Amino acid sequence: MKKDLMEILACPICKNPELELYIFKEDEIEIEAGLIVCTQCNRYYPIRGTIPVMLPDELRKEEEDIKFLSSYKQKIPSKIFMEGKPFSLSKHQEQ
Repeated sequence: MKKDLMEILACPICKNPELELYIFKEDEIEIEAGLIVCTQCNRYYPIRGTIPVMLPDELRKEEEDIKFLSSYKQKIPSKIFMEGKPFSLSKHQEQ
Protein backbone atom coordinates (compact mmCIF):
# COMPACT_ATOMS: atom_id res chain seq x y z
CA MET A 1 0.00 0.00 0.00
CA LYS A 2 1.30 3.45 -0.78
CA LYS A 3 1.16 5.96 2.08
CA ASP A 4 -0.75 8.55 0.05
CA LEU A 5 -3.71 6.13 -0.16
CA MET A 6 -4.47 7.14 3.45
CA GLU A 7 -5.73 10.50 2.15
CA ILE A 8 -8.75 8.87 0.48
CA LEU A 9 -9.56 6.06 2.93
CA ALA A 10 -12.33 6.06 5.53
CA CYS A 11 -13.52 3.44 7.99
CA PRO A 12 -16.01 1.20 6.14
CA ILE A 13 -18.09 0.79 9.31
CA CYS A 14 -18.49 4.29 10.78
CA LYS A 15 -17.28 6.28 7.71
CA ASN A 16 -14.74 8.23 9.81
CA PRO A 17 -12.00 9.62 7.54
CA GLU A 18 -9.56 10.12 10.45
CA LEU A 19 -7.48 6.97 10.45
CA GLU A 20 -4.13 6.23 12.07
CA LEU A 21 -1.44 4.31 10.22
CA TYR A 22 1.01 1.98 11.98
CA ILE A 23 3.78 0.66 9.74
CA PHE A 24 5.39 -2.65 10.67
CA LYS A 25 7.30 -3.41 7.48
CA GLU A 26 7.97 -1.35 4.35
CA ASP A 27 10.30 -0.96 1.41
CA GLU A 28 11.12 2.20 -0.54
CA ILE A 29 7.83 2.12 -2.41
CA GLU A 30 5.10 0.49 -0.32
CA ILE A 31 3.95 -0.53 3.13
CA GLU A 32 4.18 -4.32 3.23
CA ALA A 33 2.64 -4.84 6.68
CA GLY A 34 0.88 -2.56 9.12
CA LEU A 35 -2.40 -1.52 10.68
CA ILE A 36 -4.95 1.11 9.80
CA VAL A 37 -6.89 2.12 12.91
CA CYS A 38 -10.14 4.09 13.06
CA THR A 39 -9.89 6.82 15.70
CA GLN A 40 -13.66 6.79 16.22
CA CYS A 41 -14.82 3.16 16.48
CA ASN A 42 -11.44 1.56 17.39
CA ARG A 43 -11.56 -0.92 14.51
CA TYR A 44 -8.32 -1.99 12.93
CA TYR A 45 -7.63 -3.12 9.41
CA PRO A 46 -4.46 -5.08 8.67
CA ILE A 47 -2.18 -4.36 5.75
CA ARG A 48 -0.99 -7.73 4.48
CA GLY A 49 1.32 -8.13 1.52
CA THR A 50 0.86 -4.43 0.60
CA ILE A 51 -2.96 -4.77 0.56
CA PRO A 52 -5.18 -3.03 3.14
CA VAL A 53 -7.87 -5.49 4.22
CA MET A 54 -10.78 -3.17 4.99
CA LEU A 55 -13.65 -5.62 5.29
CA PRO A 56 -16.75 -5.31 7.48
CA ASP A 57 -16.72 -7.37 10.70
CA GLU A 58 -18.91 -10.17 9.37
CA LEU A 59 -16.49 -10.88 6.50
CA ARG A 60 -13.37 -10.92 8.66
CA LYS A 61 -11.74 -14.16 9.76
CA GLU A 62 -10.91 -14.12 13.44
CA GLU A 63 -8.13 -16.69 13.15
CA GLU A 64 -6.35 -14.68 10.43
CA ASP A 65 -6.63 -11.39 12.33
CA ILE A 66 -5.40 -12.90 15.60
CA LYS A 67 -2.47 -14.55 13.82
CA PHE A 68 -1.55 -11.22 12.20
CA LEU A 69 -1.81 -9.30 15.49
CA SER A 70 0.22 -11.96 17.30
CA SER A 71 3.02 -11.75 14.76
CA TYR A 72 3.35 -7.99 15.38
CA LYS A 73 2.38 -8.05 19.05
CA GLN A 74 5.22 -5.75 20.15
CA LYS A 75 4.30 -3.12 17.55
CA ILE A 76 0.52 -2.88 17.82
CA PRO A 77 -0.96 0.00 19.84
CA SER A 78 -2.16 -0.97 23.32
CA LYS A 79 -5.70 0.22 22.54
CA ILE A 80 -5.89 -2.38 19.76
CA PHE A 81 -4.29 -5.07 21.91
CA MET A 82 -6.85 -4.48 24.68
CA GLU A 83 -10.01 -3.32 22.88
CA GLY A 84 -9.53 -3.65 19.13
CA LYS A 85 -12.52 -4.50 17.02
CA PRO A 86 -13.66 -6.86 15.74
CA PHE A 87 -11.17 -9.06 17.67
CA SER A 88 -8.69 -8.14 20.39
CA LEU A 89 -5.54 -9.98 21.23
CA SER A 90 -6.02 -9.62 25.00
CA LYS A 91 -9.15 -11.82 24.96
CA HIS A 92 -7.27 -14.57 23.16
CA GLN A 93 -4.40 -14.52 25.61
CA GLU A 94 -6.77 -15.04 28.55
CA GLN A 95 -7.83 -18.43 27.13
